[in-house]
Amino acid sequence: MSEIHICLGSSCFSRGNAENLRVIQQYLADRGLNIRITVTGHLCEDQCSSGPNLVVDGRMYHGLDAAGVRALLGDRFGEGERT
Repeated sequence: MSEIHICLGSSCFSRGNAENLRVIQQYLADRGLNIRITVTGHLCEDQCSSGPNLVVDGRMYHGLDAAGVRALLGDRFGEGERT
């Protein structure tokens, strides 16, 4: 099972992770991936100046906007079938 950890601390949340979380949830739901990929929110990843931050299967990503998150998810999990 894969894991996505998204920083929901105030800095990352206001810098784009509020939207990124919606993108992740929609992407996983549209492709039926939410049963094999867990999404967990964290209050701080101690990388505030590089945010918004998220971790996918142990690898941290910095400064991604919604388009960057979609591209990352597509690269990592494939486009798959949309429901």
